[in-house]
Amino acid sequence: MTKVELTPLRPWDDFFPGSDRFAKPDVRDLPKWNNRVVNNLLYYQTNYLAMAVMVFVIVGFLNPMEMFMGMAVVSLVFLGSVWAGENKAMIKDFKRQNPTLFVMAVMLASYFLMSLFNGVMVFMFGITFPLLLIFAHASFRLRNMKNKLENKMEGAGLKKSPIGILLDALGQQEESLQKIQEFLEGKLKKG
Repeated sequence: MTKVELTPLRPWDDFFPGSDRFAKPDVRDLPKWNNRVVNNLLYYQTNYLAMAVMVFVIVGFLNPMEMFMGMAVVSLVFLGSVWAGENKAMIKDFKRQNPTLFVMAVMLASYFLMSLFNGVMVFMFGITFPLLLIFAHASFRLRNMKNKLENKMEGAGLKKSPIGILLDALGQQEESLQKIQEFLEGKLKKG
């Protein structure tokens, strides 16, 4: 079994280089856009974690009780969705066929439960705002060669990261045997 590794913190000029390394995603090609987002999540995960923690801490200091309630609700909804996705055939099929809708449903369920506890604004800024920033960066940031190589290693099972485990649980990183086989064949031909 491959041990879990945290990716290194990417330098600022790699994480946010300049406008030439950002482009609007093609919303008509959802698989390509999804691929860009997933691969950027894997490559920049430590940077995203640091950014989310900064926003989370700021909001947490301003509203500690509401932030704790938000964490609890989102954690329970996420764990429930992962359990249901693994143990209920209908939900498992939906998650495989519509992974983005599944993630959106989890977020909407969290939002609905938070509205019952009057913690919507804290939830929005403390949890959803960092997710929005991360999603925006992952959507607009073009991949570079190092990004592609790191992601191939993760997809082939040579490395495992926390975001990779999370994406697996959400059904976003199910690499087919064909992709892994093509990667390994390409490495053998070069070597």
